[in-house]
Amino acid sequence: MKERKNPVAELSAHGKELALWGGLECTVNRVADEYFSQLERNGHAGRLCDLERFAGLGIRAIRYPVLWEHMAPDGLDRVNWEWSDARLPELRARGITPIVGLVHHGSGPKYTSLTDSNFPGELAAFAALVARRYPWVEYYTPVNEPLTTARFSGLYGLWYPHGRDDSIFVEALLNQCQGVVLAMRAIRRVNPQAKLVQTDDLGKSYSTAQMSGLADFYNARRWLAWDLLCGMVDPEHALWAYLTSTGIAAERLLWFKDNPCPPDIIGINYYITSERWLDERVERYPGHHVTDYRGQRFVDVESTRVLATPTPGVGSLLQEAWDRYRLPLAITEAHIDAHREDQMRWLVEIWQAARIAKQQGIDVRAVTVWALLGSYDWNCLVTQCRGYYEPGPFDVRSSPPRPTAVAGLMQDLAAGRILTHPALKGQGWWRRPGRLTCPPVATPTVVGSLYREHNDVCDESTQPILITGASGTLGRAFAKICEERNLTYKLLSRQEMDIAVQPSVESAVSRYQPWAVINASGYVNVDNAEREFDRCFRENALGPAILATVCAARGIQLLTFSSDLVFDGCRQSPYLESDPIRPLNNYGRSKAEAERRVLDTCPEALMVRTSAFFGPWDNYNFVTLALSALTKGQRFAVSTDITVSPTYVPDLVHASLDLLIDRAAGIWHLANAHALTWLELAVMAAEKAGVDNSGLDARASQEFGYAAVRPAYSALSSERGIILPALEDALDRYLATRRHEMPVEPPEKMTGTRKIRD
Repeated sequence: MKERKNPVAELSAHGKELALWGGLECTVNRVADEYFSQLERNGHAGRLCDLERFAGLGIRAIRYPVLWEHMAPDGLDRVNWEWSDARLPELRARGITPIVGLVHHGSGPKYTSLTDSNFPGELAAFAALVARRYPWVEYYTPVNEPLTTARFSGLYGLWYPHGRDDSIFVEALLNQCQGVVLAMRAIRRVNPQAKLVQTDDLGKSYSTAQMSGLADFYNARRWLAWDLLCGMVDPEHALWAYLTSTGIAAERLLWFKDNPCPPDIIGINYYITSERWLDERVERYPGHHVTDYRGQRFVDVESTRVLATPTPGVGSLLQEAWDRYRLPLAITEAHIDAHREDQMRWLVEIWQAARIAKQQGIDVRAVTVWALLGSYDWNCLVTQCRGYYEPGPFDVRSSPPRPTAVAGLMQDLAAGRILTHPALKGQGWWRRPGRLTCPPVATPTVVGSLYREHNDVCDESTQPILITGASGTLGRAFAKICEERNLTYKLLSRQEMDIAVQPSVESAVSRYQPWAVINASGYVNVDNAEREFDRCFRENALGPAILATVCAARGIQLLTFSSDLVFDGCRQSPYLESDPIRPLNNYGRSKAEAERRVLDTCPEALMVRTSAFFGPWDNYNFVTLALSALTKGQRFAVSTDITVSPTYVPDLVHASLDLLIDRAAGIWHLANAHALTWLELAVMAAEKAGVDNSGLDARASQEFGYAAVRPAYSALSSERGIILPALEDALDRYLATRRHEMPVEPPEKMTGTRKIRD
């Protein structure tokens, strides 16, 4: 492999072009005595081959962990270098500059903590060992986000040592910042050219007039870590009185003025949650947003959820940071927890903001895509292992990790190509009216929308997704969710496009010029298919085959659906995509023939096998019918000997759209991974709904008189990736949506009695 002579030099130069960096979520945070390691959960701890994947993205640098907790959990005299020895030289050989992180949202190994006076010195000792081991490494982040970590650990009580007052917060912040100074001093004794990339979350607080004092305080506090490192904290500092009021000795603060360690690059981490709205009118908001601090009870909520006009975003924050420090900047984390197209729109918006800032004379070096392998359980701030996963450029739920559309976008940005993915068109959810979860607040005059569309996105007219099945549950669900996700679509009836007639398909495709076709139509009555095979075959096999022919000829992506009924049920463990198919009935045979024809004609097509729909938007699926009957005190017959994998329709649609945007191909199994009988599903749904299930009439399947033979076992799993949430979670959301969206019957109808008025 050819090695670049000096890959690190590029990071220091103030060049004309914005660089693309990558970042690996590597948090090792502590909650009580339990450590939560993202490296273990995303699999990178044992997967050296990820480095080849990262190199293929076109990144120049990567924020990469050599973590104290990971390398020396039992003491500095027992450091195990095997892991980093295998990885850092490999990055160097591939021309990727490592920005080495030593502590990432951590509190150090078990023999120290953020409030331990020995923390700074011991971190410096570890840093010296790293520098001696890898003297060629030039860029370091000894502590990631010291201010944010101090807030979570010292003010909010979320992470160890679970402090909840200002004194613990300040103690944790000073220890981390002193650790940075001492670590860089130790590193520079080995490599005098070593440079500090100091990261922190940078947002802004907006507020009502009454809360302006607290907002001003928050807006001053957000700079504290960088201010300390730059030697800017002295008696003239805006927060001097606050800092000394916590009991911290003045000489500890002034130590930083005497020992400044200004960052060579200030790393700005920016999230949709970074900008906040403070409001004393707590009655306007859901209760979980209410908090209190410094004697005030108020709401602290993401500004994007309540402000009538979106904030300017990261561009104005770059200007503020530049005006304050006049030091080189980089966006060192750019990520949003969203569906695929909004992940891409977010990255494009941040990239463009950084480019505009650079054009205006701000020394912005790079945008860092975070996190390359996704992240786990940040929706609960990594305080529990709930299994909530946010994919990034790679989705680790597949083995090996599967590149998503974000990876392709990164390659385009790195190469300077025009961005053409159709899903990029349109604004992200944070700029759409549907973002508001509370009554909108008139935007303060200091906020103005500076948003601009990325000028390197292709300006051709927005191509739609064509969706068949206008009268069906699945087709309507796709239309509803495309609307929510701001994906342009056209929902077609059979009269507008008969998929089994090629001229009809050709005509519709020529008229609408879609970038993708979703076939959500088909013959669905399994028993009637035994006597109407020709009709079933026409809709389920011939139609998809014609769609595949047209899509293949025109370079259009195709998504179509198959069924668990292509299997014979002889297994007692969930079927995988590669398992042989052997349908028992005509419906299953039509789906099996569709799979063969579609993939033979259009190998790039996405064929989703799924099973046992239930959802909130129709009244005729199994779960809805069972709960309706039980609620009314009626009997409901249900089979005891057929095992399936229920599928929540909204989850199916969202996952299918993500895969379509990713340009995934071939057969995928999508179901809310759980194997259970129809009886067990009805019992689970009733228990979650709080409904008496004594009305369930359990029967063997032969008692139902089915015309079509059903496989006794057709549960689905996947060797390509389990990407739908668990069934229990899906049922919870189904019930919540039904309660929220379904009209409430008047008491007279609900009880069967006449309402008596006074």
